[in-house]
Amino acid sequence: MLEPRAGGDYPRSLGEFRAWFSRDSACLDYLEWLRWPSGFVCPRCAHPGGWRLSDGRFECAGCSRRCSVTAGTIFDKTRTPLTVWFEACWMFTTSKDGVSAQSLQRTLEIGSYHTAWEMLHRLRSVLVRPGRERLSGRVEVDETYFGGVEAGLTGGRAKGKKVLTAVAVEADPVRGFGRCRLAPIPDASTATLREFITANIAPGATIVTDGWNAYPGATEGYVHEPRNQSAAKARGEDPGALLPGVHRVASLAKRWILGTHQGSVGDSHLAAYLNEFAFRFNRRRSRSRGMLFYRLLELAVAHAPVRHDDLVADPHPTGRQSITRGAGHPPSIDRPHPDRPWRQTPR
Repeated sequence: MLEPRAGGDYPRSLGEFRAWFSRDSACLDYLEWLRWPSGFVCPRCAHPGGWRLSDGRFECAGCSRRCSVTAGTIFDKTRTPLTVWFEACWMFTTSKDGVSAQSLQRTLEIGSYHTAWEMLHRLRSVLVRPGRERLSGRVEVDETYFGGVEAGLTGGRAKGKKVLTAVAVEADPVRGFGRCRLAPIPDASTATLREFITANIAPGATIVTDGWNAYPGATEGYVHEPRNQSAAKARGEDPGALLPGVHRVASLAKRWILGTHQGSVGDSHLAAYLNEFAFRFNRRRSRSRGMLFYRLLELAVAHAPVRHDDLVADPHPTGRQSITRGAGHPPSIDRPHPDRPWRQTPR
C-alpha cells in the first residue's frame, strides 16, 4: 500500500483542513473514501459493487442491503454534525497535549459536557489497532501507581493505593526511547505481569526490570536483565537511573493527566487515557500532524459502533445528575458565510 500523501490524502495544516472540511458533505465523502477506497463493499456479504440511493445510502448489488457510509463505524447513528466530529478529531490529534472535554465543549459550542466527553471517549476507543506490532529490541518494564498516594501506606507495591499500572518502553542505547505501552493491572503477580508482557512485547526481546521476584517467571522465553535498585541505592547511586525509560514515560503520562485533564480521570477509564497517551507518544516524531488525523479516521471507520452503555461504568445512575446546557448537540460548522458582520453593527 502506498504511503499517504500530505496535501492529497490528508491536510497539511489547520488552514488546509478547514478549507477541505467546511461542509458536512465533504466530511462524508472523505469517510466514504477511507472506508471504501476501491468502491462500495457491502459490510454484510462483502459483495463489491452497488448503487447510491437518493438519500445518500448505498444498496448492495448482491444482498440488496442498504447502508450509509457511517453505519457500522463509531459515527453510527450520531446526531453530531460531521464537521464538528472532524474538528474534534483534528484537535484531538494535532494538539501536543490533547484536549479535555471541557475545552472541546467550549470551542465547538457543544451544549452538554457529557456529549463532548462521549465524543472524546469514542475516539479513544479506536486507538488500539487490532494486530498492532508488539515492542521489540531492548524493552524496560516496571509498574507504577496512577491516582496519587494514600495516607498511611508505604512501599512501592503496597495495597490500597490507586491504580497499579504496568509500563513498557523500548530503550535502545543508540536511538533512545522508542514506543511505549501502558495498561492498568490488578496486581504485580507473575501471572499478571506475564500476561502484560506477552501481549505487548515480541518474543526474543530483551526485557530489563528491577529485582521484583515476579519477573523471572513472567519473562520466560525472553532475555531477562534484572537490575537491583536496592543495591544501587546502597552504593549511593540513583535507583531511577537503572530504568530511565519507564520512569520518564510514567512521569510524562502523570503530568499529562494532571495538566490536560486536571487529574480527574476515573479508574474505570484510565486504560482509555493511557491508550491516548501511548498513541500520541509513539507518534511524537511524526513530521506531519495531519498524518495523525488521517490515521485516527482510518481507525474510526474500521471500528464497530461504540454506544453510551459501552462508555459509562453505570448506564443508569441514581442521585444527582450532571448539569448540562442546551440540547447537547452542537451546530454544524457547515454554515453560510456571513457578509462581514462586523461592518453591519453600528459602533
